[in-house]
Amino acid sequence: MPAAIQCRELRKTYDAKVEAVRGLNLEIQVGECFGLLGPNGAGKTTTIEILEGLLDPTSGEVTILGHNWRKNSREMREWLGISLQETRLSEKLTVRETIELFASFYREPRSADEVLDDLQLGEKADAFVGKLSGGQRRRLAVATALVGNPKILFLDEPTTGLDPQSRRQLWDIIRNFQRGGGTVLLTTHYMDEAERLCDRLAIVDHGQVIAEGTPSELIERLGGHHVVEFEASGYSGGGTAADTWRALPSVELVRYDNGLVCLTVREPHLTIPALLEAVEKRGSQLLHLTTRQASLEDVFVNLTGRHLREE
Repeated sequence: MPAAIQCRELRKTYDAKVEAVRGLNLEIQVGECFGLLGPNGAGKTTTIEILEGLLDPTSGEVTILGHNWRKNSREMREWLGISLQETRLSEKLTVRETIELFASFYREPRSADEVLDDLQLGEKADAFVGKLSGGQRRRLAVATALVGNPKILFLDEPTTGLDPQSRRQLWDIIRNFQRGGGTVLLTTHYMDEAERLCDRLAIVDHGQVIAEGTPSELIERLGGHHVVEFEASGYSGGGTAADTWRALPSVELVRYDNGLVCLTVREPHLTIPALLEAVEKRGSQLLHLTTRQASLEDVFVNLTGRHLREE
């Protein structure tokens, strides 16, 4: 079986000098939920628009289920469901009318009633789009992507701005699509969402993939499974104290984040007593101390030097 999505040496240059995508390689298998993460300006949107057939690459090759956009564009569009970060729908149509409108664009769509049921919109079938809540509008946007009975679902930040309950409803919808054999390509600014939903993911920066693997594999490569965060009086980062923190037992990495020292460690029960002793020897006071499991956020900050939600 061919890969659901494959691109090789993908490049996109604007005005002959701005390289948005620089030799990017991806391979996404059928049935996977694959996450594409990266800071703003990393090349994610350009990459996805090329994969969706909305942009032509400057060079490189894209295949969707073994086919390419030059020869099989009509068939390939039937295979894709696309939900953008902001989908503007007519507020004067009802929910059912909206779904039926999008169904008319496809040769073999799903029934509107089936999609309404799957997206938990049955009670709102006759409500005008303009009267829906934010979470209901987001589910309707995903419904318009699913009504064409796609094999691959592109979701661009599907839960941005949603309350926790609405987020989890959309997570269930994504999992149900995947359980039916569908493939999902997801972008998100929420690391917990990527960890929960994605079988594999790639972190993109400056138009290239800088890390790829399962969430657990990427965290493992960070060098430790725990993070110790602390703040000490009279210490603002760097200097000789930085060498002190690096020399503590079990410490793999040291970074600084908004006044906090963040230590990636293998065995926090060894690091913390030594840390308390080192702070006391420096004549400082511990103002803050927490420990937690290492996360994708730590991987991302270590690789790119910034948090995912930073501009």
